[in-house]
Amino acid sequence: MPKGNILIVDDNKSVLSALEILLMPEFDRVHCLSNPNLITTELRKNSYQLVLLDMNFKAGVNTGNEGIFWLNQIKENHPEISVVLITAYGDVELAVKALKLGATDFILKPWDNTKLLATIRSAIQLSLSREEVKHLRLKEKELKKVINRDEKFIIGSSPELMHILKIVRKVAKTDTNILITGENGTGKELIAREIHRLSMRKEEMLVGVDMGAVSESLFESELFGHVKGAFTDARENRAGKFEVANKGTLFLDEIGNLSFHLQAKLLAAIQNREVTRIGSNQPVPVDIRLVCATNKKLPELVEKGLFREDLLYRINTIQIEVPPLRDRGNDILVLADFFLKKYAYKYDKTALKLNNQAQDKLLKYHWPGNIRELEHSIEKAVILSENNILKADDFFLRPVTGHKTDPDCLRLEEMEKRLIQTALDKNPGNVSAAADQLGITRQTLYNKMKKFRIG
Repeated sequence: MPKGNILIVDDNKSVLSALEILLMPEFDRVHCLSNPNLITTELRKNSYQLVLLDMNFKAGVNTGNEGIFWLNQIKENHPEISVVLITAYGDVELAVKALKLGATDFILKPWDNTKLLATIRSAIQLSLSREEVKHLRLKEKELKKVINRDEKFIIGSSPELMHILKIVRKVAKTDTNILITGENGTGKELIAREIHRLSMRKEEMLVGVDMGAVSESLFESELFGHVKGAFTDARENRAGKFEVANKGTLFLDEIGNLSFHLQAKLLAAIQNREVTRIGSNQPVPVDIRLVCATNKKLPELVEKGLFREDLLYRINTIQIEVPPLRDRGNDILVLADFFLKKYAYKYDKTALKLNNQAQDKLLKYHWPGNIRELEHSIEKAVILSENNILKADDFFLRPVTGHKTDPDCLRLEEMEKRLIQTALDKNPGNVSAAADQLGITRQTLYNKMKKFRIG
């Protein structure tokens, strides 16, 4: 643990010598200045946790104003550094003034060595704590930048993605209804957000609804709202998602999961551009831009009588098909690098890199779970990493039936066995800690160790 660096500023060379002799064996670095005008330059050149500062530098002047001036200069430019003021005059008012201006403490000449050391150690610990908080805040700020980047921007430069974004830019300025299709995890919601960001409605809200998560009994209340007393739990008036999204964009995700009889109610609201809250007879006009998304083949559902053809025509004036990750070429590595930075910051492993074999493995894999699966794979590899280079063996990618996959892919049981062995290696002799790391009980871990003949 660092002991701290100290800068002593006093025009009395005898005081400087005495303090230097006392403090040098106790702290990492002790530097002395007899001229306070050199303080700014010295603090800019070197790192200090404490400035031990004399209050008076001019002969015959005992007001302490010089010390107060330099205290202000230090705290303005280096607020994390502790300042302990030292003077031969026990002026309580001056001490109080200095403390109010940011001094950490105040000592008198002649000093008691034991008390002086205790005061200095306490002040240095305070400075180290401030530095840690500053570091954590900067890291959190940087992490937020990294994490939030995918909320504002779509990452990649493949021709397939560029084609999609070209369409997005064309249709975003209009109010036409858009249907976004594609496999799970391809980023359909990000496309919807990009459409809203580029639209004339960008200053208003984008309201998202996961249609697969809305129960049939709550569908009308969730989308159209209700009035107080309309049903047992309706204790107050509540606006539905259509009203909340008024003047903005309504994003209906997984619309293919909506049951057939509720599709008629949704179609009526879209066609009439008005909704009626449950328990009310008063229609409420709404002005929304509708964007829907699904991973299902809606024309096939229409043929099977599971999706209304008139609703399909209403929602897909423009259809945007988001390509799967496996068709986006080098975007796999671009996204992998993004997620690597994201989770390296999150788990404080900022020097991590992918070696060439790991990159090849990621490029060759089929990615049935698309971007979402890639993100989870990167996070898992970062968590379990033991050095700064992520290798191919650090990625436990699942086999995919019917698709060409990386021949190095491990079977599910082999993946599980490897994770258990890694946890046991990282916690030698401590099965409970290994179980905690894996998120399972100790008994479950013992059972699996017996199953895989580990240990």
